[in-house]
Amino acid sequence: MVEKFIERTKRLFPRATQSWWLAHSIRTGVAAAVSLAVAQLCRLHEAYWAPITTLIVMQSTLGAAWTISKKRLVGTALGCALGALLANCFRPGIIVFGLAIVLLGLICGILRLDHTAYRFAGITLAIVLLVVRAQAPWVTGIHRFIEVSLGIVVGLVFAAIWPWREFPDGKNPRKSIS
Repeated sequence: MVEKFIERTKRLFPRATQSWWLAHSIRTGVAAAVSLAVAQLCRLHEAYWAPITTLIVMQSTLGAAWTISKKRLVGTALGCALGALLANCFRPGIIVFGLAIVLLGLICGILRLDHTAYRFAGITLAIVLLVVRAQAPWVTGIHRFIEVSLGIVVGLVFAAIWPWREFPDGKNPRKSIS
């Protein structure tokens, strides 16, 4: 079925299908769809975070994705914990948020984490601290961690079973994706 789709696409868009874009697009689309399906089956409240994270993971080779995914998980956990703690102790606002981001940076520095962990920590903190929900902030934090973790796991599984390859057009696909 996939082979028939590829052959029809090659006839319609010969230039695009001769590059690495077709294979990479199919690989990424399937992984993102699986991630969303699993998140919905798990009845996660904000299932869309899983495929968003999968999309990020799928832009790398397995080795690079594995290395950076550990940092993403640590950052997400850190942002979740600090965001939930601060949301329970203070009324979220501009000053609390700004100071929390500074504090995250210092914690990441003390723990010798890098900018990737800090980025994910900040994003998670913002979601937990600033988005108003009916549930307790720690519940939001846990859900966010689970959603991101699911996205990372699905992305890593697809990167392992459907590896990123150099394509015959001679281009290095990793150079054009950031």
